Amino acid sequence: MAGSSHKSILQTSTLRLCQLGFTAFVTATLVACGGGQSTTGGETAAGEATSTEAASGEAIEIGALMPLTGDLQAYGESAMNGINLAIEEINAAGGVLGRPIKLAIGDTQTAPQPSIDAAQKLVSISGVQAVVGPMSSGEAIPVAESVTSKNNVLQISNSATSPVLTDVNDNDFSFRTVPSDAFQGVALAEVVQQKGMENLAIIYINNDYGQGLAESFQEAFEAAGGEISGSVPYEQGQSSYRGELQQLARGGAEALVLIGYPENGITILKQSLEENFFDRFVFTDGMKAPEVISAIGADFLNGSVGTAPQALTESDAYQSFVKSYEAQYGEIPPKPYIDTAYDAVMLIALAMEKAGTTDGTAVRDALREVANAPGTEVRPGEWAKAVEAIKNGETVDYVGASGSLDFDDNGDVPGTFAEWAIENGEIVTVRVFDPANK
Repeated sequence: MAGSSHKSILQTSTLRLCQLGFTAFVTATLVACGGGQSTTGGETAAGEATSTEAASGEAIEIGALMPLTGDLQAYGESAMNGINLAIEEINAAGGVLGRPIKLAIGDTQTAPQPSIDAAQKLVSISGVQAVVGPMSSGEAIPVAESVTSKNNVLQISNSATSPVLTDVNDNDFSFRTVPSDAFQGVALAEVVQQKGMENLAIIYINNDYGQGLAESFQEAFEAAGGEISGSVPYEQGQSSYRGELQQLARGGAEALVLIGYPENGITILKQSLEENFFDRFVFTDGMKAPEVISAIGADFLNGSVGTAPQALTESDAYQSFVKSYEAQYGEIPPKPYIDTAYDAVMLIALAMEKAGTTDGTAVRDALREVANAPGTEVRPGEWAKAVEAIKNGETVDYVGASGSLDFDDNGDVPGTFAEWAIENGEIVTVRVFDPANK
């Protein structure tokens, strides 16, 4: 986005962040919130506690690289609620190493270079000891390679799903709390096959996320006997995608698989419907947002299906998270990556507590110790229990809101997926399943 539209969105996002009680470190501008809270270099103590057990002493600073503008803005704002909830709970229960957490935020703008610039500011100016994000694989990968790994800063993305991230050159400082799209491609293939679809066309955003998911889906779909009549990338920020859509429509596909993000995805959907290229759609996690339905209209999208990483909703850990979230913010929106953002903060805090320091290398080395089984299970909302266990010399195993967080050698985690659909203008979860265990 650019011009007055970009400025309006940035001001709106900043206002929302200020209402949550902390300062946004957005691109090059530092904005201090009011309300009598102290600020230092664009940071405030998030979720400052009023209980007698509130943390005291010099704050520990962590960063959040979130898309407050651009294609993924709809997800950045909701993910921030998950981040804030974790910080509020930790600070209210005594903080990390007896110190409160402060948060500094960088706006990735859903683009690689702004993400790198924002990450460098968080590390060099704010001095953060760990980072949550970026959300997009196209930003998470260059940030990991050029900023966090070179400065020994732990990076945990809550939504970067590209298979490329598995082998990124990150000196083991890059992790994610969401499964790779190598698995989502299999999950989506299973869903469309069960719907009886045999011939599909794919349009995907031309970045690591889009390319990786398009390839994994096509491989799984064709292996099961399906046909992909065409697959083309699209570039962000174009005013027209009619050429790409016209090319894909020539193959006679039953539906269009759209792998992208809301802002440009909405343009693609509108032009597809206006020109009668496609009227049946299949989506992935990047398009699971109510804003898409509002922009296009329920009548045109009812019956659309998709997939997204999703925890087993009946688990005790997920239900505990939901209860805490709803008490603070109300009903959870039907968007992914809020629970994974919460888990990323909890894991950073647990690793620091286990390491007994905020030193980046020590925190990285402690991460798998607090995330992987076996150990005393710790769930969302159980920060005090975790601290007590660590002080007693016990090994802890964090069971996340988003599911299992047992990191492998590459910083990847297993996971389950939701089959979701648009019914009567609403996003509904049809089922949660493990594509590896049919």
